[in-house]
Amino acid sequence: MLIGRQIIMLMMGLEIDIPSFKRHRHSATTIAVGSAIFPAVLAAGISPCVFYEINGTLRGFSALVPFTFVLIVVNTASPLVSRMVSELKLSSSEIGQVAVYSSIANDMGCLILMFLWKFVSETKTWRSNLGSMLFTAFMDVSCTFGFIRVARFLNNKNRDKKYLSNAEILLAIAAFIIYAMANESVGQNSMIPCFILGLTLPREGKTTRTLLQKLTYPINVFVLPIYFGYIGFQADFTKQWGLRSGAMILVIVLVSIGGKIGGTLAACRYLKKPAVDGVSLGLFLSIKGFTDLLVLDLLITENEEKDTVLLAYGIFLCAILVNTLIAGPAATYLVNKETQLFGFKHTPIEFQSLDSELRLLACVHDSRHIWTMVGLISTMTGCTESPVLPTLVQLIELPEKQSTLSYHELEDEDDDFSKGGTNDYGGNDVVEINEAIDNFMSKTRVTVREMKVVSPFTTMYEDVCNIAEDFCASILILTFHKHQRIDGRMESDKKSGVRTTNQKILRHAHCSVAILVDKGGVTGALQPPGTDSMQQYAVLFFGGPDDREALAFSRRMGMHPHVNLTVIRFLHTSSKHNVEIDFDSRGHEEVLMSVSCRGYDMKVDNEFISDFYARDVASGQIGFVEKYVNDGADTVRALQDMGDMYSLFIVGKGGKYDSQMTTGMSDWEECPELGKIGDLLASEELDFRGSILVIQQKKTSANDYIDD
Repeated sequence: MLIGRQIIMLMMGLEIDIPSFKRHRHSATTIAVGSAIFPAVLAAGISPCVFYEINGTLRGFSALVPFTFVLIVVNTASPLVSRMVSELKLSSSEIGQVAVYSSIANDMGCLILMFLWKFVSETKTWRSNLGSMLFTAFMDVSCTFGFIRVARFLNNKNRDKKYLSNAEILLAIAAFIIYAMANESVGQNSMIPCFILGLTLPREGKTTRTLLQKLTYPINVFVLPIYFGYIGFQADFTKQWGLRSGAMILVIVLVSIGGKIGGTLAACRYLKKPAVDGVSLGLFLSIKGFTDLLVLDLLITENEEKDTVLLAYGIFLCAILVNTLIAGPAATYLVNKETQLFGFKHTPIEFQSLDSELRLLACVHDSRHIWTMVGLISTMTGCTESPVLPTLVQLIELPEKQSTLSYHELEDEDDDFSKGGTNDYGGNDVVEINEAIDNFMSKTRVTVREMKVVSPFTTMYEDVCNIAEDFCASILILTFHKHQRIDGRMESDKKSGVRTTNQKILRHAHCSVAILVDKGGVTGALQPPGTDSMQQYAVLFFGGPDDREALAFSRRMGMHPHVNLTVIRFLHTSSKHNVEIDFDSRGHEEVLMSVSCRGYDMKVDNEFISDFYARDVASGQIGFVEKYVNDGADTVRALQDMGDMYSLFIVGKGGKYDSQMTTGMSDWEECPELGKIGDLLASEELDFRGSILVIQQKKTSANDYIDD
């Protein structure tokens, strides 16, 4: 099981999203410390009583006993917590991320304490111990840098391939195992070096991508279940079938779970988090079964009272198993019961603060739109104060004839196509998509998760909506079903189901949805080296919830150093001379009664624009222009005048109401999913050079979720 532990820790390091970890480090470390102090104090206090009940006397009691008891009670099995959070689909939620990061901090702290104890208790001289520690540290640093260089070499060597070859990946894993076992051979624990190695490997490139692709399935399906079984087989309850042993197991479990919950509640109170978060985090951090076994092995090797130690070993091992069997299901039950708190609860971007994490889910069908999509993601990551968590999903059609094949037939076809055919799941598009993502991550140091959806177009929208819900997405970005040819004309995609899928996602998604009409020109941080040109983006604001969502989304773009954002608000000419209505006045009930829904939207728009102007326009960060028009014809002329001025137009889809500023536009509307303005901008008649991003705020009506 030693090699399994080493590979698990490598995987843990590879899967850590470093920017996300930095954002949550304060909460994670506070909760980790709180969840350690409370049970540590309790365990140290009752350790003499536990030792007396097990041994019958206090003879032989040493500092090793409370130290071992404290480590067992305090420790959290971070790989098991990570797996449980993933199974509960909480990986993208704040509580899930804090639980994983807190468990890692706890696990690393316990491993360091165990290492220091071995260092102090060694019978060798301190000079010999110090020399061994320095040699191990030098070996770890040298090997880590060596692995990083090898990973970069393999990335460059396989630039035009999807993944590393099987021979290369086997050699890499073999070298890793040799390195890990070398640590063990000199008497040092290899778990921390393995985790640090996974943490420091470059996220971009084929090496990390191939390691995750090759190791995730066997680790989750084989190694972890076998590891659970290994723990269970070691716990012999038949030898602990007594009142005294049962009482000791119960005390250890209560101290562990009770101390963890008490500590996390105190930490959450300090962090001003809900109490239910504290209980859930306490249960998550009570999951054991990893470092605890190493601590028990340390207890056996460091103690000469073999009979007593073996009895204590059995009691502690049973307590670890019972503790995990209670904490795991309890955490699952509480999370499932509080799904409205921890599950998918979408908050429109309009109501999110700039320092909140924006979870962006971008979808592409092939490599045609990948560079513009990555450029769009890049423009959202220009400000560290406004964190963005992007995920790229490649949507791949599964033909109906293939969806009826058996598993081994699909595997055979996959092997045939992987030799160079383009009909493989993703085909050669995967290479270009990976190259764009790697280029982006190397320049921005922002981690982009990658996923694939392989399904027929008839059910693809369900898979996308489910991923958005699991990911707790703030916005879902789709590509338009047409692409621009070399001559500038728009041509429909050969995949006939793209448009239908977009329309279904617009109706069923539980988050805001955007459609990107790609005409190039969106680069963000992907500009060629040495260029320092500014990109001109425009937000067209006509009013309504969709336009407010579009404006709120674009605020982060305005903070990018290479983006010059201008907000253009369209107003009817009559509003120049209208007397402003005081909606707060209580003496004009007859005026309030006559205000329509459109009037209410205008009031909300004015408040939103006023707040936006005070925060972003007054500081000079974003430009602001007002244009007055009479009707749809005036609007079209105004849009034509700005056709070549901007490389990206951002606009809300708009509701079904008919505004005076868009009168007559619906007469030639070709793509209703873009709205009146978006459809006009995407039409060939206006010949706009810039790309268009049309945003729809999440629908709240129950009728919007009726299945087709």
